[in-house]
Amino acid sequence: MAVQPGATQLAAWLGGDIDEALDNVGLPSWIIDSRGVVRWQNRRSKELFGDRVGESSLVVFAPESRATVRAEISRKVLGSTLRSDYGAMFKSPSGRRVPVEIHTVAMREGDRVVGIFGLAEVDAPLPPMRRDSLTPRQLEVLGHLSNGCSTDQIAKRLHLSPETVRNHVRGVLRSLGVHSRLEAVVEGRRRGLIG
Repeated sequence: MAVQPGATQLAAWLGGDIDEALDNVGLPSWIIDSRGVVRWQNRRSKELFGDRVGESSLVVFAPESRATVRAEISRKVLGSTLRSDYGAMFKSPSGRRVPVEIHTVAMREGDRVVGIFGLAEVDAPLPPMRRDSLTPRQLEVLGHLSNGCSTDQIAKRLHLSPETVRNHVRGVLRSLGVHSRLEAVVEGRRRGLIG
């Protein structure tokens, strides 16, 4: 069995730029150091939370969520868990409280935790999207994407060519105003198009 290269190695091998890709992910993402100081944010994170590089990661959370966030950071730094998913309350720059689902993973160098990568699903109210905003086939393709199916798997299940599936995926992304399949699934769930 061949050893799978890491994402950074694979992106370099393909000639891609993982930094640019992460900056353009539609979910707010960040990296904090082992002290909880924000060291990097993607574009979406800066839009929602403001530019917080160099500040404590706790400043974007409502006071009632800070103890939970602090505990989750400590658990990773101490090595008692490598990843965690939890709910918290974000406080927008305007002062509005917004529920978020936080997903984080420890970044290690050997046995030492050097930082934490995180992203958030923001439960901000969105205008409802009518199911007829997508064609029946696009809804079907979106459902298969939410189950983790590849283009080839969807093509086989729906008896379509891979290129036709790619066309439907492009239509889904355009209709939902997103740039990736993962974003389409998240947006489809938030808008009630898929369960």
